[in-house]
Amino acid sequence: MKNTVKSAKAARLRNNILIHILLAILAFIWVAPILWILMTSFRGEKGSYIDHFIPYTWTFDNYIKLFTDTTILNFPRMFCNTLFVAVCSCILSTFFVLSVAFCLSRLRFKLRKPYMNMAMVLGLFPGFMSMVAVYFILKSLGMTEGNLILLSLIFCYSGGSALSFQIAKGFFDTTPLAIDEAAILDGCTKWQLFTKISLPLSKPIVIYTSLTSFIGPWVDFIFAKVICRANADQYTVAIGLWRMLEKEYVDNWYTSFAAGAVLISIPIAMLFLKMQKYYMEGTSGAVKG
Repeated sequence: MKNTVKSAKAARLRNNILIHILLAILAFIWVAPILWILMTSFRGEKGSYIDHFIPYTWTFDNYIKLFTDTTILNFPRMFCNTLFVAVCSCILSTFFVLSVAFCLSRLRFKLRKPYMNMAMVLGLFPGFMSMVAVYFILKSLGMTEGNLILLSLIFCYSGGSALSFQIAKGFFDTTPLAIDEAAILDGCTKWQLFTKISLPLSKPIVIYTSLTSFIGPWVDFIFAKVICRANADQYTVAIGLWRMLEKEYVDNWYTSFAAGAVLISIPIAMLFLKMQKYYMEGTSGAVKG
């Protein structure tokens, strides 16, 4: 009996060791590219073709160049464009998603089920499949030139966001209906019920929706490239970083590209670290559909 217990303990110990070794290997695989980008951003040697992982010389010039050398690639302007589009899209998308999710969770109307089925089917197709049609629609409206390009990007990112209501609806479903009934008896309208009762009780899903609505426009490349085309003044950060890797710029801008990649990751990392608790609560709260 004792030998059997010892054998079982030894087997569990071996399994635990193997699992920890596997996790350590996976962690190294995931972290290695981040470390490489970080070290490259401080590398003093120019160019993309090198034979060493750790830089021979270290410098801050790559970061300084992003904000001082704006004759070819205006990184500060791209950063401001991206921030403007991401913030506006985040506000609109959060409102659309939460509004649709609340209506589908609390209201009962004839097209409720067909709409949810349609949204599920449309969600199976990647968004870039419609980018050609979207571009020509915006072009016919005269919104693909000048300062209207950023407005077009905001419309693209927030216009179809309401189709991603599933998680928010699941969270609203977990809120007891008795609260709504009590508020209605006290004279609340549907709008007051949404803004003054449901939203204050749904802080986790509001933050979760805001984060996901912000990160999409912040890192998107495909729609931004299609709509901005050659309008350099309206470029976003994703397009700017892509241009740094073109053959005419890669030798001089490769290390600055790494510095730019580090800089644009900082706001997202800070937001996720700050709001991680609410983010996880928002995901785990959606348990019913």
